[in-house]
Amino acid sequence: DEAIHDGVDVLSLSIGYRVPFYPETDVRDGMATGAFHAVLKGITVVCSGGNAGPAPQTVGNIAPWILTVAATTLDRSFPTPIILGNNKVILGQAMYAGPELGFTSLVYPENPGNSNESFSGTCELLFINSNVTMAGKVVLCFTTLKRYSTVSSAAYYVKRAGGLGVIIARHPGDTLLPCLDDFPCVAVDYELGTNILLYIRSNGSPVVKIEPSKTLVGYPVGTKVADFSSRGPNSIAPAILKPDIAAPGVSILAATATNRTFNDRGFIMLSGTSMAAPVISGVVALVKALHRDWSPAAIRSAIVTTAWRTDPFGEQIFANGSPRKLADPFDYGGGLVNPEKAANPGLVYDLGLEDYVLYMCSVGYSESAISQLVGRTTVCSNPRPSVLDLNLPSITIPNLKEEVTLTRILTNVGPLDSVYKVAVEPPFGVQLTVAPETLVFNSTTKRVSFKVRVSTTHKINTGYYFGSLTWSDSVHNVTIPLSVRTQILPYYYDEN
Repeated sequence: DEAIHDGVDVLSLSIGYRVPFYPETDVRDGMATGAFHAVLKGITVVCSGGNAGPAPQTVGNIAPWILTVAATTLDRSFPTPIILGNNKVILGQAMYAGPELGFTSLVYPENPGNSNESFSGTCELLFINSNVTMAGKVVLCFTTLKRYSTVSSAAYYVKRAGGLGVIIARHPGDTLLPCLDDFPCVAVDYELGTNILLYIRSNGSPVVKIEPSKTLVGYPVGTKVADFSSRGPNSIAPAILKPDIAAPGVSILAATATNRTFNDRGFIMLSGTSMAAPVISGVVALVKALHRDWSPAAIRSAIVTTAWRTDPFGEQIFANGSPRKLADPFDYGGGLVNPEKAANPGLVYDLGLEDYVLYMCSVGYSESAISQLVGRTTVCSNPRPSVLDLNLPSITIPNLKEEVTLTRILTNVGPLDSVYKVAVEPPFGVQLTVAPETLVFNSTTKRVSFKVRVSTTHKINTGYYFGSLTWSDSVHNVTIPLSVRTQILPYYYDEN
């Protein structure tokens, strides 16, 4: 309320809730309630999607009037050379800025077969090893846990025992921080960790050298959706695609309090969708500066429909998780934000108050709850409208069985006289037709609707399949993601 009163243009909110979420009309969801009134005042509300990934259905801040942000890596990494005694060089990841650690004894704590001592090569159990096992050595350990505390505790146990460094083999993750007192702690994956272990087991006196971390920008480092970034589908209203968009949110240089651990004169590297949301807020501010009369929905549409679905090098974007896979709309919404393109989208999918009221009616919220949120008496039509007709820059059908037809409306924000033709990449096993296939805009026709007819060839309950729908003229490509799941048997939890 204070921000609205102050006349802000953008609200950037890096806070949220965890599953189970409150419906948007529940006053306990202060984010959705506050954002609704801000959006009605023309204020774009940008929210972090949450850090509960890579599990599905974990994305938060899912109201359709909120611009919800996922986190990606940058095309930047911090390779840290691990040089084995056989001259093999393995590039781990770390933020180690200390001196080079010259060739030092390397150990993986395990019973040689003739000892009564306790041994463990599990990172979180290194404390059960005797000090003599780790003292004066670099220790290799393995962990199945992803949280950073595993790295910091492993470094603590090794250092306490008089060790000189630790190499942690773990699931590929994105949380990277230095260890206290610049203690050498380097992360590798299981494959590289196993390579190091094979060297240890095949050599009577294994040694290792650890060099300070380097910064690598551009090739060959690619953009990936962060492991921790919360994923769709939306658990409240599955037909509303969330997240909307992705932006860099891993190892971002951020301001912090000067008494915080790891801070460097008031700056620190931080990761999270909380770091990604302000990137989108900045893009929103730039777009709004160019187009003062655009609604929050129009600005969201411009950002979503112009996003990269490949990284800036033209490579496909992967999503970190178990396993790493090609990213889809539930990982990154429309894709990776492309600020320059967002300034000139050509067409937008716009929304206003009445559209949001129809949405709340369509998903079954009570008229009294809707009225309380909107601030006036609201009566839903009978039958209630279809949620599939909400004019989003995406089409998500969570329960396709019989053929459905849905509507979208495009508003021309480009040259007055424009002609756009459609191109469709249908999801696997889904038949999709668009009518009309050509949209003509001129000085008197600025808004044009089209219909999409969708049917499935699948005979079983499927997972989601993905595609895209693009309207193109000679300059603009206005692309929205398609996400379709066939459900022959509805409301079915499939753990088969």
